[in-house]
Amino acid sequence: MSAGCVCAVIPAAGRGSRLGIDIPKLLLPLGRNRTVWDILYAKVASQVQHVQVILHPSMVRRFEEHLSNHPHQHATVSYAFQETPRGMGDAVFCGRAVWEQFTDILVVWGDQVALSSGTIERTLSLHYSSPSAAICLPLCRQAAPYVDYILNDAGKFIRVLQSREGDVCRPNGLSDVGVFALSTLGLTAAWEEFLTRSEHGRHTGEVNFLPFLPYLSSVCDWYTQSFEVHDICESRGINTPEDLAFFQQALL
Repeated sequence: MSAGCVCAVIPAAGRGSRLGIDIPKLLLPLGRNRTVWDILYAKVASQVQHVQVILHPSMVRRFEEHLSNHPHQHATVSYAFQETPRGMGDAVFCGRAVWEQFTDILVVWGDQVALSSGTIERTLSLHYSSPSAAICLPLCRQAAPYVDYILNDAGKFIRVLQSREGDVCRPNGLSDVGVFALSTLGLTAAWEEFLTRSEHGRHTGEVNFLPFLPYLSSVCDWYTQSFEVHDICESRGINTPEDLAFFQQALL
């Protein structure tokens, strides 16, 4: 696979209710007159051709106002809607009418402000070296991971444990850092087949995105690459008031 035409997909339809705020998490201020969106866009826009944001319809006015005051300078931007919160997998595929026009997508969670440009660059570089129908993602070893990827000896994903669904993750397990490169060819068909086979999460009631990755890797036999990121901070999103305070201080 040569360096292709990449669409970054940023699922960001959730509100900051767990943070005790009444603005979209994507527009949270994080110092130096920057928001979460400004930081994420700066990290991905120079490495992709387009950025698609998945929003709740109620967020559109505020997001458009922010874009008008902070024009994008690199990759073009569009948005799609997720009207009902059905999980990250559903959010990603809400935007397929746009991202199916590209050869690859780079999914980036909408609160991963500590993600480094170098990690994004390495993810895409490895992905470009793959044959078609491929996935690539960075992993980070953690003492008590929130999610834990189980790989076989061939480097295939065979399972993802999720603590929010009641799974017990391994000590020093492998978590992701909120970025995933995937081929678009055959991706929607694989997701639709996955939906017919998968159970909803025991606690969230969602068909989650992360278990889709072992399905692609082991069931669909997609070419799979991963690598370790050693800075644990890159895996930290903004999920709690403590996370928000940490990044507001760190990014002053």
